[in-house]
Amino acid sequence: MFQHHCCWGFSAGSLTRYDETAIATNWQKKLTPEQFYVTREKGTELPFSGIYLNNTEPGMYHCVCCNAPLFSSEKKYDSGTGWPSFSEAYGTCGTNESNTNIMRRPDNSLGSTSTEVLCKQCDAHLGHVFDDGPIPSGQRFCINSVALSFKPSSGQ
Repeated sequence: MFQHHCCWGFSAGSLTRYDETAIATNWQKKLTPEQFYVTREKGTELPFSGIYLNNTEPGMYHCVCCNAPLFSSEKKYDSGTGWPSFSEAYGTCGTNESNTNIMRRPDNSLGSTSTEVLCKQCDAHLGHVFDDGPIPSGQRFCINSVALSFKPSSGQ
């Protein structure tokens, strides 16, 4: 149940407000202010501002917080929305996302229902997923560049 906290060295029984503050402080030290705002406070980068929006290099997009592989460049496409878009998460098999490093969560914060995309390993906010993507998946993962780090295929 508290599996995503294991990398911080806290047991499930010691998760107190003090521990959460310590975790937030650690993220603030590791991340840039913009990365912290997006991944830990559920912010959004400005459209058409992300460094990976027009990246067409082959490789893998990882979580900027914990380095978990999230999206392959093979599933990246230009949605015209202003954010890097992917048709499926890395490790997806058909419609089964159990072997991916993403999870979905309902998000009602903007006054309408949408689906938030988070890193399964560290709970980082990545972006949102919509049902208007290309076939066969029909999915559009709209992901903030600052939530990602890119590793080219040639460097893996």
